[in-house]
Amino acid sequence: MKFKIKRRSFNRSVGGDVGINIILIVFGLFMFLPMVYAISQSLKPLDELWMFPPRFLVRNPSLKNYSELFRLMSESWVPFSRYIFNTAFVSVAGTFGHLFLASLAAYAMTKINFPGRKGMFQLIYYSLMFHSTVSALSNFMIMSMLGWIDTYWSLIIPAFGYTLGFYLMKQFMETTVPDSVLESARLDGAKELTIYWRIVMPMVKPAWLTLIVYSFQGLWNSGTSIYIYSEELKTFNYAIQQILAGGIVRSGAAAAATVIMMLVPVTVFVVTQSNIIETMASSGMKD
Repeated sequence: MKFKIKRRSFNRSVGGDVGINIILIVFGLFMFLPMVYAISQSLKPLDELWMFPPRFLVRNPSLKNYSELFRLMSESWVPFSRYIFNTAFVSVAGTFGHLFLASLAAYAMTKINFPGRKGMFQLIYYSLMFHSTVSALSNFMIMSMLGWIDTYWSLIIPAFGYTLGFYLMKQFMETTVPDSVLESARLDGAKELTIYWRIVMPMVKPAWLTLIVYSFQGLWNSGTSIYIYSEELKTFNYAIQQILAGGIVRSGAAAAATVIMMLVPVTVFVVTQSNIIETMASSGMKD
């Protein structure tokens, strides 16, 4: 006598879907609160900024802080646009240079067999344990010998060699790019650079989009540098620190500058995040 076992399939109800969406919306709004608070602070008059107990939202919104910020920057002997250009140039150049070198090195380390590959990777892996402060003196000596002190190169070139980006690209290539696809391309006569650019890079799109986000945000938010002395080469973050040094009177202008600094990396993150989710959902391959 045979017994048939009924298998129950559990389907989420409409109420469950609504409940999950409500929870996600609540957590999303909670994560958005720091940005709302920063914008609210930038719109507060000076008397509301220093009110105790402090209020989360502004009661009498005003754009006076932004006008004060632009007035202070216009009075500086270095134009406001110069600080913005320095920050944008260093961030874009450093990000794309880091992306190119990290992805190219990760491809060679992962998909090309050469002597000493494992030992070289171990050295790079252990370098992740050291903070940039530890190597600050040696980096300064190298920049001085190369003649790059007080130039853009001292800010851009070190960004090319961040080991975290290399580690991210290598780990993603190992799990995402099948060796059989590369062998087929080599049998068809494709060169290594062609394989890297036309096959590997599209397959690891989520990794390099994530790398762009982290690298750009790090460079955009970088403050003063021990390599830069000329005022016309300093970044916008340094200008904000100068404004903050003015004391309580410039607190409103500093709040407005913080919002301006925040908008660009947040925009880059939002735009790139949608691409990351899309590519992670559609770029899976099975060997």
